[in-house]
Amino acid sequence: MWGDIAIAFLLAFITSFVLTPYTIKIAKKIGAVDIPKDERRMHNKPIPKFGGPAIVIGFLVSTIYLIFMSSIDGNLDIFGVEDYWLKLLGFLGGVCVLSIFCFFDDIKGIHPLIKLLGQTIGAVIVVLCGIRIDYFDLPFLEGNFMLSNLFSIIVTIIWIVGITNAINLIDGLDGLSTGISIISCVCLLIIFALNGSPLIAIIMITTLVGALSGFLPFNFNPARTFIGDIGSNFIGFTLSIVSILGIAKTATAFVVVLPIIVLGLPIFDTVSAIIRRLIKGKSLKAVFQADKGHLHHKLIEKGFTQKEAVLLLYGISVACGMFAVILFESDIWKAMSFALMVIAVVCIGYKEFFKLKEEEKKDN
Repeated sequence: MWGDIAIAFLLAFITSFVLTPYTIKIAKKIGAVDIPKDERRMHNKPIPKFGGPAIVIGFLVSTIYLIFMSSIDGNLDIFGVEDYWLKLLGFLGGVCVLSIFCFFDDIKGIHPLIKLLGQTIGAVIVVLCGIRIDYFDLPFLEGNFMLSNLFSIIVTIIWIVGITNAINLIDGLDGLSTGISIISCVCLLIIFALNGSPLIAIIMITTLVGALSGFLPFNFNPARTFIGDIGSNFIGFTLSIVSILGIAKTATAFVVVLPIIVLGLPIFDTVSAIIRRLIKGKSLKAVFQADKGHLHHKLIEKGFTQKEAVLLLYGISVACGMFAVILFESDIWKAMSFALMVIAVVCIGYKEFFKLKEEEKKDN
């Protein structure tokens, strides 16, 4: 398995790293450039925003190769009882639909409701091909909570669309969504490896780490290219599906709970954004209106540089991921003690830390 993991990572990394400069050139030719035209933008010059295809291609090249080789070796039976061939077909179909909508969004921009329609269509294709959340296995409660067929479909679609938007919305600073996604993938990979999850989930999560790692050098501050809607939507879409494939068939994991913890930062930011916009706008229409209330915007307002804000949010994401890993591997008490230790350290230093940033902001 570890050999497969190494190959999956390296092949995806190399492919993504090599292709990213080409996407920068293509972005300029087709007009997929992010121009700083409002105060929400954190950059002051036009930046290409077509890095997503490099990640998608890097992921697909590595995944298809590893699945093919694993099938030949007899380690993976995609035509077995799990019907992985159908699930993979559904995943590819969903990615194609999502990418078409996001392509036009990157070039000319489309209404958020139209993009939401594309995300929903992609999620429906995936569900129809057999990828579903069938039950909940929650901590402290014995037994599984089986979902009815209709409820299973609804929950899965909401999960896929929700995580897709969570990664999309947190994509506001150089390298932020890319780095947080890498951290989340690594934590899920650890859980999958410890849990004996299906090889197909391990391959997919590893190739995603590789593809993102190959792109990050071009995306970290100061960014030479942005991931774009194709990239951010693809990451969230893939993470939501791989988390189902990797955990849903296990008896010891907390189905859905662990991925929620691992992806805690983008999920929290998305939920708070929805609540904030509903309260401020007093209508569902307000949910689709962008604002400067995201966590990264707040940190910038406090005087943090882009790098400092990104690294701080990386740290929070690592803490969420480690909490999920400890919760899975050990018990709730060890996980809670870890969380309390982190909170205690933050409480001791955060006032002086933020006070220092305020003073630096005034001096500048």
